[in-house]
Amino acid sequence: MQTKKITRALIPPYNWRMAVAIAFGVLVGIGATAIHLSNFTSYLYDDPATCVNCHLMTPHYATWMKGSHGGKVTCNDCHVPHDNIFNTYYFKAKDGTRHAYVFTTRTEPEIIAIKEAGIAVVQENCKRCHDHQINSVTAGIFSERSFSHGGDRLCWDCHREIPHGRINSQTATPYATIPDQNTAIPEWIKNLQVK
Repeated sequence: MQTKKITRALIPPYNWRMAVAIAFGVLVGIGATAIHLSNFTSYLYDDPATCVNCHLMTPHYATWMKGSHGGKVTCNDCHVPHDNIFNTYYFKAKDGTRHAYVFTTRTEPEIIAIKEAGIAVVQENCKRCHDHQINSVTAGIFSERSFSHGGDRLCWDCHREIPHGRINSQTATPYATIPDQNTAIPEWIKNLQVK
């Protein structure tokens, strides 16, 4: 009995069915187009080339490729938490949604700076990967305590060149080589440009 009420509530009146079907089709079409144009499925994986779907990340990608981490670790190895799979995908979704909003609304800053949540994640990932190295830091200026017990120094306070160098703007790497991106321009328009 209850299912019949729900079904009746979801099905529009007969004279509205065509309009609802067209509106639904338009919404599905817009959604599918947005998924295709944004290369959405690429964000589900760890390929660093995904990060240059947004041209703002070109300097970061280029300096990462030339740095000590290039080709050895992915962007997600440093910039996404690895404590559990739910937190990993939650952080990717939250950060990705913010990135998509900033890029879509054209409110991206000229100088890209990591947010507080990202700083904590990158610091934890530095310690996770380099644990065998930071345990022997006790002979230096900083004690092990400053690294493992919430010291106020970040790894990149000293290791400034790793992994992105001293880049600070979109113009920092003018001749950077990046992977070819899928373009949203249909082939028939490209063919018109050639003629």
